Amino acid sequence: MKLFVGLGNPGAKYAGNRHNIGFMALDRIAADHGFSPWKAQFKGLVAQGQLGGEKVLLLKPQTFMNLSGESVRPAMEFWKLTPADITVFHDELDLAPGKARVKAGGGHAGHNGLRSMHQHLGTDAYNRVRLGIGHPGHKDAVAAYVLNDFAKVERDWLEDLLRGLSEGAEALAAGDGARFLNAVALRTAPPRASTGTERQGGPKQPKTEAPKAADPAPEDTRNPMQKLMDKFR
Repeated sequence: MKLFVGLGNPGAKYAGNRHNIGFMALDRIAADHGFSPWKAQFKGLVAQGQLGGEKVLLLKPQTFMNLSGESVRPAMEFWKLTPADITVFHDELDLAPGKARVKAGGGHAGHNGLRSMHQHLGTDAYNRVRLGIGHPGHKDAVAAYVLNDFAKVERDWLEDLLRGLSEGAEALAAGDGARFLNAVALRTAPPRASTGTERQGGPKQPKTEAPKAADPAPEDTRNPMQKLMDKFR
């Protein structure tokens, strides 16, 4: 059994925030893979389902971001899981928008949700899916940036990312991080088709035609007397 945790803040006010991309990821997985309806449990919302051959529990803590561990710890203990069975989906300022990375362990880098996870799990050995939202450019702007909704111009890459996360969810549940990231990449950075218009070694050179040979001069059929007379005309 695996536990996927999405980090975010509860309530309609925060639903579209960049900080809530973890919630969005779990909502998409639940909808696409036929999970059970969400129900209140462990100070959060829980849905159950199957991803491939693995039973998976989805948890969205309803404690607000900085207290997320208060929801995750009792869920882990109830289902007799270890931190290695847990994967946390969260926003990542240090990744470009639309990028995703998988990580096991590590520090919380100032992320309030991860800080709470560290405090309540007593370890940092859980897995993470880091979801890039970009950085506003200055640390003083971070709080307002993450607590604002995604802009209209960001919705295309956000949709591609969420689709990729859902399509790769079975691989993630099976522990195949590389195949999971490949599924995400196929949505967020699809390969470009080759046109085949260039030869190896450089671009084609324009064709040139050889100059045509001049027409030969006509044969002189005059007799000597005619040539002499033409000379004095």
